[in-house]
Amino acid sequence: MFRRRTQTSAEDSPVPVEDPKPHGTPGKGRPTPKRSEAQGRRRSPVTAPANRKEAYRLARERDKALRAKQREAMLRGDERALPARDRGPVRKFARDWVDSRRLPGQYFLPVVFVIMLLSMVPFPIPVRSAVMLLYTLSLPVVMVLVLASSFYVAGRVKKEAAAKFPGEDLKGVGFYAAMRSSQMRRLRFPKPNVLPGGLPVTVKNTTGTAGAKK
Repeated sequence: MFRRRTQTSAEDSPVPVEDPKPHGTPGKGRPTPKRSEAQGRRRSPVTAPANRKEAYRLARERDKALRAKQREAMLRGDERALPARDRGPVRKFARDWVDSRRLPGQYFLPVVFVIMLLSMVPFPIPVRSAVMLLYTLSLPVVMVLVLASSFYVAGRVKKEAAAKFPGEDLKGVGFYAAMRSSQMRRLRFPKPNVLPGGLPVTVKNTTGTAGAKK
């Protein structure tokens, strides 16, 4: 008897199935994070105050920075930060009108201060007597000039504001301009935006060059 030799056809022979993924590429080994999770990881962590004292300190620092920012805005004349008495185009016109002129009222305090200093210097008796006489005579003269200048400024500003802003409320604008004209230029609030003569005040920007306020 001849043994029947089992022949395996080519179709029945086992062929290894190819891996759809190349063996050389390693898997990530973890699921892809969601967009919200990825954005959350990129954000810097927020550190809560350690105790109540630390929270109060942070609150004070925030308030201080906010007050400094508001004061800076008021000094440069930002309408949103100004008090109610300084807001509006009429008040701005009055400020610019006064700041663009050299008026006697702004020299009242410096003159009085200089004369008071001179009166305290131990001059010889004749010089000291002359200084005291100058102080006695000049003070009433300066006060009369200041009052006359204040009345002039109040009337002139109110008249020009009425012509420039018809229909606007002009209540108190003359007194507002007169009070500003009696102050030293450095002490005026908000700060002047124009120089004597009408030219805009120049400021230095962050690059160190000069620019004009608008």
